[in-house]
Formats: sequence, C-alpha cells, structure tokens
Amino acid sequence: MVALLCTSATRGFAQDEATARAQVLGLEKAWNQAYKAGDIKALSDILDNSLVLVEDDGSLKTKSEFLASVKAANANEEQVAPESLTVRVFGDTAIAIGVIAVKETKAGKTVVHRERFIDTWINKNGSWICIATDATPMTHATGN
Repeated sequence: MVALLCTSATRGFAQDEATARAQVLGLEKAWNQAYKAGDIKALSDILDNSLVLVEDDGSLKTKSEFLASVKAANANEEQVAPESLTVRVFGDTAIAIGVIAVKETKAGKTVVHRERFIDTWINKNGSWICIATDATPMTHATGN
C-alpha cells in the first residue's frame, strides 16, 4: 500500500513537472515573439513587476526600463530565435537556460550575435512569471 502511494505521488509530481516545463517553454516562446513584435502588453504580462534584468554589458534594468527600451532596441532586429532551450523545474521555481541568436542590421550590414541566457520563473498565484533574466554574449564559446 505504501509503495502504491509513493508511486502515485511520484507519477503526479512527474506530470506536474512536465506540465510546468511545457508552460514555461510556451512562455519563453511567447516572450521571443512579443519582443520581436514590440508587444509591450504581452511582455508586461510575462514579466514580474519586480523583475531583475541583467543586460549583456552587466547593467541592470527594471521591468519598466526594459519595456521602454523594447521598441527602439528591436527596430533593426530581423530575427530573434532560440538555438537551444531547456527548462528545469524545482517545485514552484523554474529555470530556463538557452542560447539565442539575434540577426540585425547595423550600418547597412547584417550581423548575427549569440547570447546564452538564463531566466528564473516562479509560479505565483497559479501562473508562471519571470522574476529574473540574464544574457551573456557568446564571443568565444562553443556548444550548447
């Protein structure tokens, strides 16, 4: 009987973890689409009001600073695409780790740069929301 209860609890946890992973993966994709489209409302819904955003130059931005910069920042970007994305779930916390390629036009030339990112999500009142994000340029790194 105890073994049956443990097996049922483990199976329920695995299903919950798989559901959480799928939800966060979906939100990561929605984030990329909203960023490319300059959809401030969609981005605002995905990001917590107390978001901590570490830019690739090491500077910090608040949610409102990030949202204010979105339209100007992505005007020259032609493509924002994840090359890899993994989500790890730890109860009500999830960590999304991946590599993103950004293709943009600068001074008439097409430039592609890659960044490794890590986003921290929490399940807040039944919904996943991003509370922290960091992106690091991949200048010499290889692999995923």
